[in-house]
Amino acid sequence: MNLAINWTVDAQLIDGWSTPNLYGLLFVTGLALGFVVVKRMFKAENISEAWLDKLLMYMVLSTIIGARLGHCLFYDPAYYLSNPLEILKVWEGGLASHGGAIAIIIALYIYSKKVSKKHVFWILDKVVAPVAVAGIFIRLGNLVNHEIVGVPSDVSWAFIFNNESRDLMIDGKHVPRHPAQLYEAIAYFFIAIFLLYVYWKTTAKEKLGMMFSLFLITIFTARFLIEFVKVGQAERDAGLILNTGQWLSIPFVLVGVIVLIWTLKNSKNMKPTD
Repeated sequence: MNLAINWTVDAQLIDGWSTPNLYGLLFVTGLALGFVVVKRMFKAENISEAWLDKLLMYMVLSTIIGARLGHCLFYDPAYYLSNPLEILKVWEGGLASHGGAIAIIIALYIYSKKVSKKHVFWILDKVVAPVAVAGIFIRLGNLVNHEIVGVPSDVSWAFIFNNESRDLMIDGKHVPRHPAQLYEAIAYFFIAIFLLYVYWKTTAKEKLGMMFSLFLITIFTARFLIEFVKVGQAERDAGLILNTGQWLSIPFVLVGVIVLIWTLKNSKNMKPTD
């Protein structure tokens, strides 16, 4: 007899209403906790609250816009370009971490030029741990939305997602699957703990780019590995074992390695205040 967790959680907070919902509540909670972490970092360095307020605006807008556009354009461009109004329905789920990462980097580059007047790594090093914290709750939101599920599995901790999309059903039935969203949430939890420890308990934050490089390497390596047990948001390329999420993760890991090498070579000549 196959053991599995019968996942019947409904994201609706009010019967008959698609929004507000539990997915949105978890998403906002993640952003709020991330903000608290950044605020503590700024306070420790006596940085102006005006900078913090502007950072919040840059981060929230870039995260939502980038992650949503990433999902729409990376994974199902034909559908969303044909139905552009569907792009606006963020509350229904469908956010891509790769798109969010690209948008955040661009937004913080602009922030560095317009607000802080410091090297872009100065702010990137501060936001990566909070972003990992937010990622935990976003993936938990995917869990309650019964989306981004794993492949069928007979492991004892497999989930039966009763509200998963109809096209994922096999012979008209919901089957036990890897809870891929939960795997990612757990991975992000440990990565967040690691990054926070490194930031507060070591000298890594004094080396421009160090925190950012560690974030890229750990987060996107985890994402790459978990994709093997996840139903791809886009089909795996013919004849290859990698899916779109994995192909998108590889450049981020490589950039992380390049930034880490750059940091180790230049850390003696650069200060965090540069």
